Amino acid sequence: MNLIDYGFIPSMLYSLDLPQGETGLPARVSAVHKERYELVCEYGDCFGRLKSSKYFDGSEEFPTTGDFVLINYNESGDSKIIKTLPRKSFFSRRNPTRGRGEQAVAANFDYVFIMQSLNLDFNPNRLERYITLAWQSGAIPVIILTKSDLVEDFSEQIREAKGVASGVEIFAVSAFSGAGLDLLTDYLKPRKTIVFLGSSGVGKSSLVNSLAGKEIMAINEIREDDSRGRHTTTHRQLIMLDSGVMIIDTPGMRELGMWDVSKGLGEAFCDVEQYFGSCKYKNCKHETEPGCAVKAAIQSGELPLERWNSYNNLKQEAKFSDDKEAFMLRKQQTQKEISKRIKQIKKSGGIKK
Repeated sequence: MNLIDYGFIPSMLYSLDLPQGETGLPARVSAVHKERYELVCEYGDCFGRLKSSKYFDGSEEFPTTGDFVLINYNESGDSKIIKTLPRKSFFSRRNPTRGRGEQAVAANFDYVFIMQSLNLDFNPNRLERYITLAWQSGAIPVIILTKSDLVEDFSEQIREAKGVASGVEIFAVSAFSGAGLDLLTDYLKPRKTIVFLGSSGVGKSSLVNSLAGKEIMAINEIREDDSRGRHTTTHRQLIMLDSGVMIIDTPGMRELGMWDVSKGLGEAFCDVEQYFGSCKYKNCKHETEPGCAVKAAIQSGELPLERWNSYNNLKQEAKFSDDKEAFMLRKQQTQKEISKRIKQIKKSGGIKK
């Protein structure tokens, strides 16, 4: 098996700083199952586990689906993953289960297909959040509005999507009828990787099956009361289609927490930030200062007030996430120090039971 067909570029190995005498076989992570990883390498499919001495001391980034890694290959058992190679793109979010930290979603992809259905799932505010995080990842976002066969007229949804997706391509498609799928050919190239992102029930699995030309993913029925579905995908996995296109499907996300989006905000809201350099004062806060270009654009109608509010809301949410993270880290460190002191006191006989 040729790993280049999976997007591997040999130059990824050129700048590695490996200990003298240490080598490894390149592989790509195709799925993650807690402590066990599905891998693809020149010998085909295999499984691997992290080498503890390399990862649990904090010196290596924990791999996620789509990552390229170096392994010590074991033909009769699990291989050892010894290094995560540099990433060209990376998608993460605030960890929704632990309350702190970053949760890796996918790595080394070229496009992010942001999917919303044209029925009850369509939500411009959520679309803004996805676009911001997609730009932050380093890949190119593409908006895919699914289930066009269920809506007689979706011109209003297209108009709303264009209003929040400056510079992003938008396509309305139907996995059921095939409408619009031919418009995606520029993105469906061999050795390219696409991440599918969207809520449960938007039709990610159906679109994968349509692009594959066969049923390779299970599809759940949609609940009639709210037009939503249950999670069909239970873990992130990289799928190689016969065409050579790779897709990373993700479980539907109930919560999309903002993480570090300093770059993503600038890309997603370039129509907002274009006014910043035109204010009378360089340190303008765009509140009550005279000569504010942002306020002038809002008053003239050039910049919709809703767009300005969305920008500020997402910026504040990201700031809150950063502050919350720092607070939780300080709290955890304090608890560790207190626990350590108590143990020392007990050991010295200062506390009697």
